[in-house]
Amino acid sequence: MRTPLWLVFLSLSVISPRLFADQIVLTNGDRLTGSITKSDSKTLLIKTDLAGDVTVQWPAVQQITSTQPLHVATQEGKTVVGTVTTSDSTLAVNTPTAGSVNVAKADVTALRDDAEETVYEKGLHPTLWQGWNGGGTVGFALTRGNSETKNLALAFTGDRKTSHDEISMYANTVYATNDLPGATPHVTANATQGGARYDRNFTKVIFGYGSADFQTDSLQMLNLRSVLGGGLGFHIINTSQTTLDLFTGVNYTRENYVGLSRNFAAATVGEELMHKLGATTVLTEKFYIFPDLSQTGQYRGAFNFGTITKISKWLGWQNAFGDIYVSNPPADPTTGLRPKQNDLQLTTGLNFSFTH
Repeated sequence: MRTPLWLVFLSLSVISPRLFADQIVLTNGDRLTGSITKSDSKTLLIKTDLAGDVTVQWPAVQQITSTQPLHVATQEGKTVVGTVTTSDSTLAVNTPTAGSVNVAKADVTALRDDAEETVYEKGLHPTLWQGWNGGGTVGFALTRGNSETKNLALAFTGDRKTSHDEISMYANTVYATNDLPGATPHVTANATQGGARYDRNFTKVIFGYGSADFQTDSLQMLNLRSVLGGGLGFHIINTSQTTLDLFTGVNYTRENYVGLSRNFAAATVGEELMHKLGATTVLTEKFYIFPDLSQTGQYRGAFNFGTITKISKWLGWQNAFGDIYVSNPPADPTTGLRPKQNDLQLTTGLNFSFTH
Protein backbone atom coordinates (compact mmCIF):
# COMPACT_ATOMS: atom_id res chain seq x y z
CA MET A 1 0.00 0.00 0.00
CA ARG A 2 1.50 3.29 -1.08
CA THR A 3 1.52 6.21 1.35
CA PRO A 4 -0.31 9.24 -0.07
CA LEU A 5 2.07 12.01 -1.12
CA TRP A 6 0.17 14.62 0.88
CA LEU A 7 0.66 12.57 4.05
CA VAL A 8 4.44 12.50 3.47
CA PHE A 9 4.58 16.30 3.15
CA LEU A 10 2.39 16.72 6.22
CA SER A 11 4.66 14.45 8.24
CA LEU A 12 7.75 16.35 7.11
CA SER A 13 6.18 19.67 8.01
CA VAL A 14 5.58 18.43 11.55
CA ILE A 15 8.88 16.62 12.02
CA SER A 16 11.27 18.95 10.18
CA PRO A 17 11.13 21.81 12.70
CA ARG A 18 12.41 19.40 15.34
CA LEU A 19 15.01 17.88 13.00
CA PHE A 20 16.37 21.21 11.84
CA ALA A 21 16.21 23.22 15.08
CA ASP A 22 18.93 24.13 17.55
CA GLN A 23 18.92 22.41 20.91
CA ILE A 24 20.52 23.07 24.28
CA VAL A 25 20.72 20.73 27.27
CA LEU A 26 21.04 22.24 30.74
CA THR A 27 22.98 20.84 33.66
CA ASN A 28 19.70 19.78 35.33
CA GLY A 29 18.74 17.71 32.26
CA ASP A 30 16.17 20.12 30.81
CA ARG A 31 16.15 20.51 27.02
CA LEU A 32 15.17 23.53 24.94
CA THR A 33 14.61 23.43 21.21
CA GLY A 34 14.45 26.45 18.96
CA SER A 35 16.88 28.93 17.40
CA ILE A 36 19.98 30.05 19.30
CA THR A 37 20.25 33.82 18.91
CA LYS A 38 23.18 34.98 21.01
CA SER A 39 25.26 34.52 24.13
CA ASP A 40 27.61 36.91 25.92
CA SER A 41 29.34 34.25 28.10
CA LYS A 42 26.94 35.14 30.92
CA THR A 43 23.56 34.28 29.42
CA LEU A 44 22.29 32.53 26.29
CA LEU A 45 19.14 33.52 24.37
CA ILE A 46 17.17 30.88 22.46
CA LYS A 47 13.93 31.53 20.59
CA THR A 48 11.43 28.70 21.04
CA ASP A 49 8.13 28.09 19.29
CA LEU A 50 6.03 27.66 22.43
CA ALA A 51 7.79 29.68 25.15
CA GLY A 52 9.09 32.53 22.99
CA ASP A 53 12.47 34.03 23.91
CA VAL A 54 14.11 32.11 26.75
CA THR A 55 17.25 33.35 28.51
CA VAL A 56 19.35 30.84 30.44
CA GLN A 57 22.59 31.22 32.40
CA TRP A 58 25.60 30.33 30.27
CA PRO A 59 27.27 28.19 33.01
CA ALA A 60 24.06 26.12 33.17
CA VAL A 61 24.37 25.15 29.47
CA GLN A 62 25.85 21.63 29.25
CA GLN A 63 25.35 20.78 25.58
CA ILE A 64 24.69 22.72 22.40
CA THR A 65 23.62 21.37 19.03
CA SER A 66 23.02 23.92 16.29
CA THR A 67 21.79 23.26 12.77
CA GLN A 68 22.39 26.87 11.76
CA PRO A 69 25.87 28.46 11.54
CA LEU A 70 26.90 30.33 14.67
CA HIS A 71 29.67 32.90 15.04
CA VAL A 72 31.80 31.76 17.98
CA ALA A 73 34.02 34.54 19.39
CA THR A 74 36.97 33.58 21.60
CA GLN A 75 39.11 35.35 24.21
CA GLU A 76 41.98 35.53 21.67
CA GLY A 77 39.84 37.83 19.52
CA LYS A 78 39.17 35.19 16.84
CA THR A 79 35.76 34.24 15.45
CA VAL A 80 34.97 30.75 14.15
CA VAL A 81 31.83 30.22 12.05
CA GLY A 82 29.92 26.97 11.60
CA THR A 83 27.41 24.59 13.11
CA VAL A 84 28.17 23.72 16.72
CA THR A 85 28.11 20.54 18.79
CA THR A 86 29.53 20.06 22.28
CA SER A 87 31.45 17.30 23.97
CA ASP A 88 32.20 17.73 27.66
CA SER A 89 33.53 21.33 27.95
CA THR A 90 34.50 21.72 24.30
CA LEU A 91 32.57 23.25 21.40
CA ALA A 92 33.18 21.58 18.05
CA VAL A 93 32.58 24.17 15.29
CA ASN A 94 32.08 22.54 11.89
CA THR A 95 33.45 25.22 9.55
CA PRO A 96 32.91 25.06 5.77
CA THR A 97 36.64 25.56 5.01
CA ALA A 98 38.78 24.40 7.95
CA GLY A 99 36.68 21.43 9.02
CA SER A 100 35.97 20.89 12.70
CA VAL A 101 37.57 23.43 15.04
CA ASN A 102 37.51 22.78 18.79
CA VAL A 103 36.99 25.71 21.18
CA ALA A 104 37.00 25.34 24.97
CA LYS A 105 33.73 26.53 26.48
CA ALA A 106 35.67 28.64 29.00
CA ASP A 107 37.33 30.52 26.10
CA VAL A 108 34.03 31.47 24.42
CA THR A 109 33.16 35.16 24.85
CA ALA A 110 30.11 35.28 22.54
CA LEU A 111 27.80 33.28 20.29
CA ARG A 112 25.82 35.02 17.56
CA ASP A 113 23.59 33.88 14.72
CA ASP A 114 23.91 35.57 11.32
CA ALA A 115 21.41 38.32 12.14
CA GLU A 116 23.06 39.18 15.48
CA GLU A 117 26.50 39.12 13.82
CA THR A 118 25.32 41.68 11.27
CA VAL A 119 24.07 43.95 14.08
CA TYR A 120 27.34 43.46 15.98
CA GLU A 121 29.53 44.34 13.00
CA LYS A 122 27.50 47.45 12.26
CA GLY A 123 27.93 48.49 15.89
CA LEU A 124 31.73 48.30 15.63
CA HIS A 125 31.99 51.14 13.13
CA PRO A 126 28.74 53.14 13.11
CA THR A 127 28.50 56.46 11.33
CA LEU A 128 28.48 59.60 13.47
CA TRP A 129 24.67 59.82 13.16
CA GLN A 130 23.99 56.21 14.22
CA GLY A 131 23.64 54.75 17.70
CA TRP A 132 22.27 57.81 19.49
CA ASN A 133 20.03 57.50 22.54
CA GLY A 134 18.64 60.30 24.65
CA GLY A 135 15.67 62.43 25.43
CA GLY A 136 14.25 65.80 26.31
CA THR A 137 12.43 66.92 29.46
CA VAL A 138 9.81 69.66 29.73
CA GLY A 139 8.39 71.08 32.96
CA PHE A 140 6.15 74.15 33.32
CA ALA A 141 4.28 75.70 36.25
CA LEU A 142 2.00 78.76 36.36
CA THR A 143 0.17 80.36 39.31
CA ARG A 144 -2.31 83.25 39.39
CA GLY A 145 -4.33 84.80 42.22
CA ASN A 146 -2.58 85.33 45.57
CA SER A 147 0.67 84.49 43.82
CA GLU A 148 1.62 85.16 40.24
CA THR A 149 4.58 83.09 39.12
CA LYS A 150 5.71 81.09 36.14
CA ASN A 151 8.46 78.50 35.89
CA LEU A 152 9.93 76.75 32.86
CA ALA A 153 12.48 73.92 32.96
CA LEU A 154 13.95 72.31 29.84
CA ALA A 155 16.60 69.60 29.55
CA PHE A 156 18.21 67.49 26.84
CA THR A 157 20.62 64.55 26.92
CA GLY A 158 22.15 62.57 24.07
CA ASP A 159 24.56 59.63 24.15
CA ARG A 160 26.29 57.61 21.43
CA LYS A 161 28.22 54.60 22.76
CA THR A 162 30.20 52.04 20.77
CA SER A 163 32.60 49.29 21.81
CA HIS A 164 35.57 51.70 21.73
CA ASP A 165 34.30 55.24 22.36
CA GLU A 166 31.40 57.37 23.60
CA ILE A 167 30.01 60.82 22.87
CA SER A 168 27.70 62.43 25.43
CA MET A 169 25.91 65.78 25.29
CA TYR A 170 23.63 67.64 27.68
CA ALA A 171 21.82 70.95 28.11
CA ASN A 172 19.37 72.27 30.70
CA THR A 173 17.82 75.59 31.60
CA VAL A 174 15.58 76.92 34.36
CA TYR A 175 13.72 80.23 34.11
CA ALA A 176 11.28 81.56 36.73
CA THR A 177 9.64 84.89 37.50
CA ASN A 178 7.55 86.49 40.25
CA ASP A 179 4.94 88.54 38.37
CA LEU A 180 3.33 90.30 41.35
CA PRO A 181 3.47 94.13 40.96
CA GLY A 182 6.61 95.50 42.58
CA ALA A 183 8.10 92.06 43.27
CA THR A 184 11.88 92.16 43.66
CA PRO A 185 13.58 90.45 42.06
CA HIS A 186 11.22 89.93 39.14
CA VAL A 187 13.36 87.12 37.68
CA THR A 188 13.88 84.52 40.40
CA ALA A 189 15.85 81.98 38.34
CA ASN A 190 17.70 82.19 35.04
CA ALA A 191 20.41 79.56 34.66
CA THR A 192 21.57 77.52 31.68
CA GLN A 193 24.14 74.73 31.41
CA GLY A 194 25.37 72.69 28.47
CA GLY A 195 28.31 70.68 27.29
CA ALA A 196 29.76 67.62 25.57
CA ARG A 197 32.36 64.96 26.32
CA TYR A 198 34.24 62.42 24.21
CA ASP A 199 35.58 59.20 25.80
CA ARG A 200 38.03 56.82 24.11
CA ASN A 201 38.73 53.40 25.59
CA PHE A 202 42.40 52.43 25.86
CA THR A 203 41.70 49.17 27.73
CA LYS A 204 38.62 47.61 29.32
CA VAL A 205 39.28 49.71 32.43
CA ILE A 206 41.15 52.87 31.35
CA PHE A 207 39.86 55.55 28.97
CA GLY A 208 40.82 59.08 28.00
CA TYR A 209 38.36 61.94 27.74
CA GLY A 210 38.02 65.51 26.53
CA SER A 211 35.18 67.81 27.56
CA ALA A 212 33.71 71.26 27.06
CA ASP A 213 31.16 72.74 29.48
CA PHE A 214 29.40 76.12 29.52
CA GLN A 215 27.19 77.83 32.09
CA THR A 216 25.35 81.10 32.67
CA ASP A 217 23.56 82.23 35.85
CA SER A 218 22.14 85.74 35.95
CA LEU A 219 21.39 85.70 39.70
CA GLN A 220 25.02 84.87 40.41
CA MET A 221 25.97 87.60 37.89
CA LEU A 222 27.71 84.97 35.75
CA ASN A 223 27.58 85.94 32.09
CA LEU A 224 29.46 82.86 30.91
CA ARG A 225 31.70 80.18 32.37
CA SER A 226 33.66 78.11 29.82
CA VAL A 227 35.51 74.98 30.96
CA LEU A 228 37.73 72.97 28.58
CA GLY A 229 39.23 69.85 30.11
CA GLY A 230 40.66 66.40 29.61
CA GLY A 231 42.29 63.51 31.41
CA LEU A 232 41.92 59.84 32.28
CA GLY A 233 38.90 57.85 33.42
CA PHE A 234 38.52 54.41 34.97
CA HIS A 235 35.64 51.95 34.55
CA ILE A 236 35.33 50.65 38.12
CA ILE A 237 32.02 48.88 37.43
CA ASN A 238 30.86 48.28 33.86
CA THR A 239 27.81 46.03 33.52
CA SER A 240 24.45 46.39 31.80
CA GLN A 241 22.89 46.98 35.23
CA THR A 242 25.43 49.31 36.84
CA THR A 243 28.29 51.53 35.71
CA LEU A 244 30.68 53.49 37.93
CA ASP A 245 33.41 55.67 36.39
CA LEU A 246 36.11 57.71 38.11
CA PHE A 247 37.64 60.80 36.47
CA THR A 248 40.87 62.72 37.00
CA GLY A 249 42.43 65.43 34.88
CA VAL A 250 42.92 69.16 34.40
CA ASN A 251 40.85 71.94 32.86
CA TYR A 252 41.14 75.54 31.75
CA THR A 253 38.35 77.74 33.13
CA ARG A 254 37.36 81.17 31.83
CA GLU A 255 34.73 83.07 33.84
CA ASN A 256 33.04 86.30 32.87
CA TYR A 257 31.02 87.90 35.68
CA VAL A 258 29.39 91.33 35.76
CA GLY A 259 32.37 93.62 36.33
CA LEU A 260 34.96 90.82 36.50
CA SER A 261 36.72 88.33 34.20
CA ARG A 262 39.21 85.70 35.30
CA ASN A 263 41.03 82.75 33.76
CA PHE A 264 42.71 79.92 35.64
CA ALA A 265 43.75 76.28 35.47
CA ALA A 266 42.02 73.78 37.72
CA ALA A 267 42.16 70.09 38.50
CA THR A 268 39.27 67.72 37.80
CA VAL A 269 38.29 64.93 40.21
CA GLY A 270 34.92 63.21 39.98
CA GLU A 271 32.75 60.15 39.59
CA GLU A 272 29.62 59.14 37.67
CA LEU A 273 27.17 56.38 38.58
CA MET A 274 24.32 54.75 36.65
CA HIS A 275 22.12 52.02 38.11
CA LYS A 276 18.97 50.38 36.76
CA LEU A 277 16.26 49.96 39.38
CA GLY A 278 14.15 47.16 37.98
CA ALA A 279 12.93 47.24 34.40
CA THR A 280 11.58 50.79 34.23
CA THR A 281 13.67 53.16 36.37
CA VAL A 282 17.23 54.42 35.83
CA LEU A 283 19.15 56.29 38.54
CA THR A 284 22.07 58.58 37.69
CA GLU A 285 24.46 60.47 39.96
CA LYS A 286 27.49 62.70 39.29
CA PHE A 287 29.88 64.48 41.64
CA TYR A 288 32.85 66.65 40.62
CA ILE A 289 35.32 68.93 42.38
CA PHE A 290 37.46 71.45 40.48
CA PRO A 291 40.26 72.82 42.73
CA ASP A 292 41.81 76.08 41.51
CA LEU A 293 45.51 75.37 40.84
CA SER A 294 46.51 79.04 41.06
CA GLN A 295 44.69 79.94 44.31
CA THR A 296 44.96 77.30 47.01
CA GLY A 297 41.69 76.76 48.86
CA GLN A 298 39.46 78.04 46.05
CA TYR A 299 37.35 75.49 44.19
CA ARG A 300 34.11 74.76 42.43
CA GLY A 301 31.92 71.71 42.97
CA ALA A 302 29.00 70.16 41.09
CA PHE A 303 26.55 67.47 42.20
CA ASN A 304 23.70 66.00 40.13
CA PHE A 305 21.20 63.29 40.99
CA GLY A 306 18.26 62.12 38.91
CA THR A 307 15.83 59.35 38.01
CA ILE A 308 13.92 58.50 34.84
CA THR A 309 10.95 56.13 35.01
CA LYS A 310 9.56 54.74 31.76
CA ILE A 311 5.85 55.13 31.19
CA SER A 312 5.97 53.85 27.61
CA LYS A 313 8.64 53.18 24.98
CA TRP A 314 9.15 56.89 24.30
CA LEU A 315 7.60 58.60 27.35
CA GLY A 316 8.89 58.77 30.90
CA TRP A 317 8.88 60.79 34.11
CA GLN A 318 12.12 62.52 35.11
CA ASN A 319 13.27 64.03 38.39
CA ALA A 320 16.56 65.92 38.68
CA PHE A 321 18.42 67.65 41.49
CA GLY A 322 21.56 69.72 41.02
CA ASP A 323 23.87 71.79 43.20
CA ILE A 324 26.68 74.01 41.92
CA TYR A 325 29.02 75.41 44.56
CA VAL A 326 31.50 78.26 43.98
CA SER A 327 33.83 79.04 46.87
CA ASN A 328 34.54 82.64 45.80
CA PRO A 329 31.73 84.23 43.75
CA PRO A 330 32.60 87.91 43.11
CA ALA A 331 30.61 90.66 44.82
CA ASP A 332 28.09 92.81 42.96
CA PRO A 333 30.10 95.89 41.81
CA THR A 334 27.13 98.20 42.41
CA THR A 335 25.94 96.98 45.83
CA GLY A 336 29.00 95.19 47.18
CA LEU A 337 26.83 92.21 48.09
CA ARG A 338 28.26 88.75 47.45
CA PRO A 339 25.95 86.11 45.87
CA LYS A 340 25.31 82.84 47.68
CA GLN A 341 27.87 80.13 47.06
CA ASN A 342 25.30 77.39 46.36
CA ASP A 343 22.85 77.26 43.48
CA LEU A 344 20.28 74.47 43.90
CA GLN A 345 17.92 73.24 41.19
CA LEU A 346 15.10 70.71 41.53
CA THR A 347 13.08 69.92 38.42
CA THR A 348 10.48 67.34 37.48
CA GLY A 349 8.56 66.73 34.29
CA LEU A 350 7.86 64.53 31.29
CA ASN A 351 10.77 62.96 29.44
CA PHE A 352 10.55 62.21 25.70
CA SER A 353 13.17 59.65 24.68
CA PHE A 354 14.57 58.86 21.23
CA THR A 355 16.78 56.24 19.58
CA HIS A 356 18.55 56.58 16.23
